[in-house]
Amino acid sequence: MAFDFDIRTSDSPLVKRIWRTQANESGSFISPAASNWEMVVVRYEGEMFFTLRGPETQPSSAVYDVGYEFFGISFKLGTYMPHLSLQTIMNRQDKILPDTGNKRFWLNSSSWEFPSFENADTFIERLVRQGILAYEPMVDAVLQGHPTDYSPRAVQYRFLHATGMTQSAVHQIERARRAKALIIQGKPILDTVYEAGYFDQAHLTRSLKRFMGKTPTQIVEDKSLP
Repeated sequence: MAFDFDIRTSDSPLVKRIWRTQANESGSFISPAASNWEMVVVRYEGEMFFTLRGPETQPSSAVYDVGYEFFGISFKLGTYMPHLSLQTIMNRQDKILPDTGNKRFWLNSSSWEFPSFENADTFIERLVRQGILAYEPMVDAVLQGHPTDYSPRAVQYRFLHATGMTQSAVHQIERARRAKALIIQGKPILDTVYEAGYFDQAHLTRSLKRFMGKTPTQIVEDKSLP
């Protein structure tokens, strides 16, 4: 296995999960589409990089070398940065923030100490207090199918602003990721079709190839990578 993942939950309602891993060998893999954006700290040969990694609407190839260490904070849909459009960092247009030295980096006109897997919750709390992170509750309401007080046009605008994507794109990506998870869990293909809401097996296969970069058979054969 190329990666060993350590994943935990967060005390913050804005965070989906906190994770860390390291590359045990060199190679490449297919990075699947993802609705959530992340803050990622990369360590390699004594250097550290703080990266803002946006949502991905399509799979892409990712290359890694042995010795790389990664720690990430994955945010819930609706969490965003008022000072930065998520659309500018989508689809591998990652933004590496300037390093100011002494294990610090530059974010929104201030110098910040690099967070760690252990103190990530404290780091997030500080970002919220400084107004660097915000949350749009309308996004969750829309995803849950609840009515809102906004017009359809306003809902579309606010959803796009807070997620970087349209409602349709999020729905399709999340459905494909759910189908992939069901397959990895050992769920039969036809049951996955039904539970994930696809028309038939062909529809499922097309969706997985489009968003996950793999067919159902390939997903079954390789469970070690994202």
